[in-house]
Amino acid sequence: MKDISQRNSRNPLLSPRDLSPSNENMMIECLLNPGVFEFKGRIGLLVRVAERTDQKEGLLSVPTYDYYGNVEILNFNLDDPKLDASDVRVINYNGKDYLTTISHLRLLFSDDGVVFKEDKEYASLFGEGDYEAYGIEDCRVSKIEDTYYLTYTMVSGNGVGVGLRTTKDWKTFEKKGMIFSPHNKDCAIFEEKINGKYFALHRPSSPKLGGNYIWLAESPDGIHWGHHKCIAKTRINKFDSKRLGAGAAPIKTDKGWLEIYHGATEEDRYCLGALLLDLNDPSKVIARSEEPIMEPIATYEQTGFFGNVVFTNGHIVDGDTIKMYYGASDEHVCLASFSISQILKTLGQS
Repeated sequence: MKDISQRNSRNPLLSPRDLSPSNENMMIECLLNPGVFEFKGRIGLLVRVAERTDQKEGLLSVPTYDYYGNVEILNFNLDDPKLDASDVRVINYNGKDYLTTISHLRLLFSDDGVVFKEDKEYASLFGEGDYEAYGIEDCRVSKIEDTYYLTYTMVSGNGVGVGLRTTKDWKTFEKKGMIFSPHNKDCAIFEEKINGKYFALHRPSSPKLGGNYIWLAESPDGIHWGHHKCIAKTRINKFDSKRLGAGAAPIKTDKGWLEIYHGATEEDRYCLGALLLDLNDPSKVIARSEEPIMEPIATYEQTGFFGNVVFTNGHIVDGDTIKMYYGASDEHVCLASFSISQILKTLGQS
């Protein structure tokens, strides 16, 4: 099966040069897969902006967020024997891990879905508190009634978990804390209740026994989650052989809940596939992509901060069309369109 996406001719829509750093001490390293929503007739993106500090001779500097979301910069002497800087992404000092970049979520809006700009009325979201000291990443946005649910990755020296904030106006947010403890990420909440319950996809990781699989959880209130079930595992010699995780909220169709997900190989080549879940019991997988529906074949998807990556957290549905915003090579934000009916045909559903 070939790639069935229709890439926008103006891709990439956003690159690091298009935005300014969050403060004068930071530099934008890359832009990554945004959460997507509609608000007051406009399309909004919550773009993950990864930043680093400017390095000085003889020192290694790493940024962190304090309890109130302000940047604090830590400096380590390169010749300090307690410093292990062998990994360019995660360093260790005196037994504690630090990231060399930290991420925040930048709000941008568009009238046409292609040209995105910041709006002074809407502030960026930053890591706050002990469990977000190394940043917040990869937000998914689900709208249930009049409330937007933001699930995102909380990163700190304690590990990687799933946080939840809610809003109705994109100016004030209620922080619900960590809803899935480490190590967990890729959480997408269904946009309507099923049999009176909230449902969410998430991905706990088990490096020694098990793997990086998609799980389903249910909740009475959208905050407290249980009854976890593993619904999709990695597959040998396929595009999702090493790991897989949910994209945005599943799309309701007459055939079932359609979930676009990412899968990666042992070589860390990221593609997109699809799952079809039962409408009344989403723990039942009706169908699953045997081949990817989108692969990193464009130049801007193959080369960048981390090449051979297409990765999505968000989309807008317009009739049969999915307008999917995605990260390319862990550096750019791009747009592609899919036909829902065409995806369903690849899954044997017509």
